[in-house]
Amino acid sequence: MAELDLDFVRASFPAFSEPSLADFAHFENAGGSYASRHTIEWLERFYRQTKVQPYYDFEPSRIAGEQMDSAGQRMADWLNIGRDELHFGPSTSQNSYVIAQALRQELKPGDEVIVTNQDHEANIGAWSRLEDENIVVREWKIDPETAELHPMDLEALLSTRTRAVAFTHCSNVVGSINPVREITDLIHEAGAWAIVDGVSFCPHGMPDIPALGADIYMFSLYKVYGPHLGAMYIDRDLNAELPYQGHYFNALKPSARFTPAGPDHAQIAAVNGVMDYMDSVYQHHHDADVPPSARAAAVHELFRSQETMLLQPLLDYLAGHSAVRLIGKQRAALRAPTVAFTVEGRNSMELAARLGERGLGVGAGHFYAYRLVEALGYDPDDGVLRASFVHYTTSEEITRLIRTLDELI
Repeated sequence: MAELDLDFVRASFPAFSEPSLADFAHFENAGGSYASRHTIEWLERFYRQTKVQPYYDFEPSRIAGEQMDSAGQRMADWLNIGRDELHFGPSTSQNSYVIAQALRQELKPGDEVIVTNQDHEANIGAWSRLEDENIVVREWKIDPETAELHPMDLEALLSTRTRAVAFTHCSNVVGSINPVREITDLIHEAGAWAIVDGVSFCPHGMPDIPALGADIYMFSLYKVYGPHLGAMYIDRDLNAELPYQGHYFNALKPSARFTPAGPDHAQIAAVNGVMDYMDSVYQHHHDADVPPSARAAAVHELFRSQETMLLQPLLDYLAGHSAVRLIGKQRAALRAPTVAFTVEGRNSMELAARLGERGLGVGAGHFYAYRLVEALGYDPDDGVLRASFVHYTTSEEITRLIRTLDELI
């Protein structure tokens, strides 16, 4: 397998040549990654050349529409889905809210929806509020000792009344990569829909969505080196079944049925930048001309191999320190490089501030996984520390984080 060329990768991100960031190490990537130069160039070009209403029959408008269409098709190809199955919205939280409104119309009193307490609130709260319509909402709880979700616990909750189950591909606190296909198979056997939050997974390589078996899959492009948009896959049969939430004259347009407001044209066009970056990584490391879904798989392997190599020393340090409580698995191959922990006798917010003073951008709080942090016994107002990184992080930055943590603790 090819080894990731980190010099090539980092040259694709203007942040790494920005003088004001010269002494800063970004360890809050789970909250938002750096944008690639490709994304920034697409945004700049759109605002400079084609910032008009798209799809009219004059050149700047026509070009703007072509750029938006290209972005949607290219991303759909990488995800191995149809263009009619991909929606762009302002955020994943907004996309989940819109789908919840469709379910509010579709479900009947007594129908059941299952949520977890491991998820980001965007994949809990929207569905939990269906209780206002007498929909029964059940909670698939984590194991309080390990913070993991066990499929057997879901099996005990599923029934003939279950209509949908919402769960995360990868927790933004625990870091575990859940066995999505195993879970979606259980859900489908019960006759329900599987709604999967992929926000914390996709920065580490975009998935083959059909292989996961999800009926709805959502992620955030500003965490995948792109603009502040949410991308949402909806299976085309489910798309047709659910009541549309957009303008009535778009009711028969699959990719517009769940977009209540007009899309941000420039940001959709800038999704081309995400795909340009991903394509450039593939082409730099591989010669074979393969379909987009195969390029996606190859890039995912490159990213995960690099991240796993960097992650294990950090996990070893945290797991081996007597004052640290590491949340989640200790083996890098079984989790994403999103590492949450607490330090005995230390305030998480205060310790994050001390790290920040030393040029290490580490997050602290509940990270919108409020119910999870509570279930683990922490005060959500202080929460946990979170060091999250992606493939462009260096081993020197990891060493610096470990050394500084050791000094401060």
